[in-house]
Amino acid sequence: MGTTSKRGYCFTAIVGQEDMKTALILNAINPNLGGVLIRGEKGTAKSTAVRALAELLQVQRRVEGCKFGCDPDDNANFCGECDEKSDGGPLGYHEHAMQVVDLPVSATEDRVVGTLDIEHAIKTGEKKFESGILARANRNILYVDEVNLLDDHVVDVLLDSAAMGVNTVEREGVSYTHPARFILVGTMNPEEGDLRPQLIDRFGLSVTVEGERDPEARVRVMENRLLYESDPSRFFEEYEPMQEALRVKIANAQRILGDVQYSTATLRRIAEICIVLDVDGHRADIGMLKTAMTLAAFDGRTDVTEDNVKAAARFVLPHRMRRKPFEDAHFDTTAIEGIFQEGTQS
Repeated sequence: MGTTSKRGYCFTAIVGQEDMKTALILNAINPNLGGVLIRGEKGTAKSTAVRALAELLQVQRRVEGCKFGCDPDDNANFCGECDEKSDGGPLGYHEHAMQVVDLPVSATEDRVVGTLDIEHAIKTGEKKFESGILARANRNILYVDEVNLLDDHVVDVLLDSAAMGVNTVEREGVSYTHPARFILVGTMNPEEGDLRPQLIDRFGLSVTVEGERDPEARVRVMENRLLYESDPSRFFEEYEPMQEALRVKIANAQRILGDVQYSTATLRRIAEICIVLDVDGHRADIGMLKTAMTLAAFDGRTDVTEDNVKAAARFVLPHRMRRKPFEDAHFDTTAIEGIFQEGTQS
């Protein structure tokens, strides 16, 4: 048992839950998607999947001594301290594995964003910043379990940082900004209450998970877990080839994502789908395009296909569709198929 604590569960050993796993992988490839909200009953591997994702991601270079873990090769996203130090030449660095940073439900805004010592600033004219959870989250995975129980204002702050890639703290005319680029993952059990629609809409992707209903799949869940606990060496030996193949696939997708192209017809299809399914605003359109491009990269291609758009709709639209109070969102795939058929005939 002690051995398992040194290494987390294998992502590829999670049985089923394909939408959840894909949504996590897409955010790992492209953190600009805006995170993922995972809704579902207890015991459906939500937390396990989030922690297992970190095992798949490449070791990072981080500037030595930087509390924000800046990338020494990405001066466009340096913190203020690294920006100043970079004038003197190349920065020293160390290698560090990506981590899962937990944000507890009880977290206050100050604990999340950090605090400024106003008295120190007034006396010395220098800013003294006490970093918060968002500082630790930079270039990591920020995991919020039971995000629906978090204070709405704190959720707002998280989503702002996830969208902008920076965290700004202002107190009495003094401000401090640092990079806060992270993969945001929120999980929740809808039975314990939902997020306000305005907040749900700002999560890039959303998936709903349920317990497996196939007896064979449930048997595999039990077998994998017991093997992990009783014979970890054999467990990792069995799954490491699949883990490595997925690591390579993710790394390749990250490499080619910037080369992915889309057509004007693809943009029109996305717009038509969002209109037909009656989603609010334009976040859905932009999110679908980004997600379709990321899916194409994950497939190892640099062109967006119809299948990529259809798959993107499944992740981006259900939590943004208008519905009456107490009414569940219904994702109408037949309407999407109809739009593509009309486009083919015209």
